[in-house]
Amino acid sequence: MAKKLKNIFLSASIPLKERDLMYYDTADVIAIRDCVSSLAKVILPECRLIWGGHPSITPLISSVLESIDVNIKEHVHLYQSDYFRQKFPVENESFSESLIITDNIGSRDESLALMREKMIVNNDFIAGIFVGGMEGVSDEFELFTQSHPEAMVLPMASTGAAALKIYENGNFDDSLKDDYAYIALFYRLFKEHL
Repeated sequence: MAKKLKNIFLSASIPLKERDLMYYDTADVIAIRDCVSSLAKVILPECRLIWGGHPSITPLISSVLESIDVNIKEHVHLYQSDYFRQKFPVENESFSESLIITDNIGSRDESLALMREKMIVNNDFIAGIFVGGMEGVSDEFELFTQSHPEAMVLPMASTGAAALKIYENGNFDDSLKDDYAYIALFYRLFKEHL
C-alpha cells in the first residue's frame, strides 16, 4: 500500500519592477530560483508540493522534475485560475495530470481568492514556504497561517521581497535569512518528514 504523502505549500514569485519597487528592490532573483529548485529537489521524492502556478516558478519546478523519478500526478498539485488562462506558461503541459484549474468568476481578485481558498484552505499541510514574491505571497501567508496554525512556516528571507517582509514581522530562525545552502537547509528543516 502506498504511503500517504505529506503536503507542503509553496508560495513564490519573482517580483516585477513595473509592479512594485518595494518588492523588486530587495529581491534576490538568483536566490529565489535556487531556493525553489532546491526545495523541489529535497521534498518531491518524499512529499507532495502544492503551489499556485506563477509563470516565474512553474518552469523551475518542471526543470527539477526532469531530473528526478517521481509520479508527477501524486507528488505535484499545481493550481491555476482560469482567469489567467492566456498567461499559462508552456510548462503547464508537464503537469497535465496534476493541474487543478479553478473557475474564473469575473474579477482578478475574486478569481484569485477562489483559487487560494481551494489551494490553501481545502488542503492539509505540514509546512508553508514563502519565497521572494509580491503582495500575493503576503496574502497567501496570511491565509495559510490562519488556516494551518500548527504547520511549520518558513519565510525564506534570504530571497528578499515579500518573504523578507514576512520574516521581519515575525519571530523566525536566523537561518532563513542567512543560510543560502538551501539543499542542506531544507534537509535539516524537514528531517523528520523525509
